[in-house]
Amino acid sequence: MVRDPAFGEDAEDLLPPGHRVGGWTVTGPIGEGGWATVYAARPAGTDRTDGTGGTGGPDDTVALKVLPTAGLAPRQARQVAEAARREAELARTAPHPRLVRLLDTLVLAAPDHPALDGAIVLVMERARGTLRDLLGTGVDEDRGGRIVAGICEGLAHLHRSGWVHSDLKPENVLIDRDGEVRLSDFGLAIELTGTHGHSAPVGTPDYLPPERWKEPLGEHGVKVRTTADIWALGIVIHEVFAAGLPPFPGATPTARSAAAQQYAEGRAALRLAAGIPPFWRDLAADCLAPTHAARAPHTAESLLARIRAHRAGRRHRRRRPRAALLALAGCATAAVAATALWPHPDASGHPYRIRVFNAERGCQDRTDRDPQCSLGLAADPLRPYTAGNVIATRVWHGDTLDVDCQLPTGLPVIDEEDRTSTLWYRIRLPGPATAWLPAVRTRDRPAVVRCP
Repeated sequence: MVRDPAFGEDAEDLLPPGHRVGGWTVTGPIGEGGWATVYAARPAGTDRTDGTGGTGGPDDTVALKVLPTAGLAPRQARQVAEAARREAELARTAPHPRLVRLLDTLVLAAPDHPALDGAIVLVMERARGTLRDLLGTGVDEDRGGRIVAGICEGLAHLHRSGWVHSDLKPENVLIDRDGEVRLSDFGLAIELTGTHGHSAPVGTPDYLPPERWKEPLGEHGVKVRTTADIWALGIVIHEVFAAGLPPFPGATPTARSAAAQQYAEGRAALRLAAGIPPFWRDLAADCLAPTHAARAPHTAESLLARIRAHRAGRRHRRRRPRAALLALAGCATAAVAATALWPHPDASGHPYRIRVFNAERGCQDRTDRDPQCSLGLAADPLRPYTAGNVIATRVWHGDTLDVDCQLPTGLPVIDEEDRTSTLWYRIRLPGPATAWLPAVRTRDRPAVVRCP
């Protein structure tokens, strides 16, 4: 039995199966939050039931989010009405396939039922379940990757549209019947004015960024930025690939929030679960950068580009063994042709040379070798081009590098101008060390030999 403390009575007693709400007939409660209870409903006039309070056909089912206002203090009633207004405004101005659809809004008039009188109802499409339901069952890397990519698509759209979700967590990530992701519950969503918006100091402690706890409370509330969603995304990524385990230790949300703040202050290290695949570990670590400024470069758009490149690389590697078997049949004749297709360095043994290109225009004319304009050389072209796969040696726009060979089938890399390539060059460094530069970091295309 679901109980909603705002109603002060059992949710099923308040809206029992068969109760009519607008053009919908309630079939039973689904769940509850701090201010609302959610019910399943079907179009009024349909009689099909499955004996458990649900409809016989899920396609005609909706979710009714009921927010009561009766019995609340005036300030609380205003907060509830404002939350409903935000959800409706966001749905009207920024619809997207990765956001749950709002179908209708209504206010109940029930003078004979004081607990319902004046309640606000949001009619939404209904999903099969939430991400929280999946975490305990275990999510494999492919499915987890699809889910996180869907979350990033939703966040990228929200941020482009000038909104911050502000309450991203597994309970608010819906998994539809087709397996697709929908972000939901925009009652705490914040509309941006420039780089930030303002909010009352509320939220789910486990998913609030460290700076939120110390943000000064002004006339309009505390500042909220898009990086708050990125921090929450880092928590969610960790939970997806660590079977629901949060990244910060503690038996309670308060204890885990304190641990996150210790990390942000440099008094504790970030210790992620050992079983998280390397790419997702790096992605979570970037999302969980300790400050707003350190998190700012990792936008939802850039994270999504990294995820798509990684997933494309995984698909490519899965296809490669089959392609290699097919290629064996032509190896004998191809060996002769390969010499012509992939010429070797000249007779002097000198390597080919390429010039580094930085797509950021502000870095192209600088001569001070500003660290912010440096580019990384990778240790492995078959691993994601992220901080965990970059060697200590840095290069800058205009630097000339010696090239040993090229690999046309590395992981795809997307630069700041959305150029994409799977081509990598192996760079010769002093001594026996080597490194790799993605082709998007140069405009040269030397005809060097293919790497073995």
